[in-house]
Amino acid sequence: MYQPPHFQETRQDVLHGLIRAHPLGLLISNGVEGPVANAIPFLLDAEVPPNGRLRAHLARANPQWRLLADNPASPVLVVFQGTEAYVTPSWYETKRETGKVVPTWNYAIVQVRGAVRVIEDQDWLARQISDLTVAQEAARKAPWAVTDAPASFIQSQIKGIVGLEIEITDMQGKWKVSQNRPIADRSGVAEGLESEGSNSPDMVRLVRSYGGLDDR
Repeated sequence: MYQPPHFQETRQDVLHGLIRAHPLGLLISNGVEGPVANAIPFLLDAEVPPNGRLRAHLARANPQWRLLADNPASPVLVVFQGTEAYVTPSWYETKRETGKVVPTWNYAIVQVRGAVRVIEDQDWLARQISDLTVAQEAARKAPWAVTDAPASFIQSQIKGIVGLEIEITDMQGKWKVSQNRPIADRSGVAEGLESEGSNSPDMVRLVRSYGGLDDR
């Protein structure tokens, strides 16, 4: 990933936080005919040293898992896309001063690399779908639980999936949130996003935080 120094985010707790907040990752691996990619939800076991471990599952009908099983030494890449927003030059003070500005896109993203293990153990898979369900349902007033469905039905569903564990060997974060702009431009971006009813309040927060605007 192209990484200008001012956009790098290296704090592990921050990177883990984005993964938890945006768990639908893009799993990318090498195939016979080129790269293969699938979007799947992940769970993060942050306590596993040194960088954490990802857990997920694929449909058994999805051929990617067989490619992974046949090439266990080949690393995979998982991309987690956080908040993002288009930035118009009209928000920049520099536009009024010189006109020398262009549009851009702000975003926060984490890329994870690691070795993958394919798992077909039924108990592991049962725990996986239970943990994933709890993670996503916990905030609901009446959370659905795997045990709400008939046990025979769940067992039949488990037979149709294959598990994955990815030991994280490298993790890179890129927070491109206008921190490379003059401070007047950063303020303009934050105010512009807010005034136009941005659907990315998290981006406003990041522009203010990384841009040193919170104390102004």
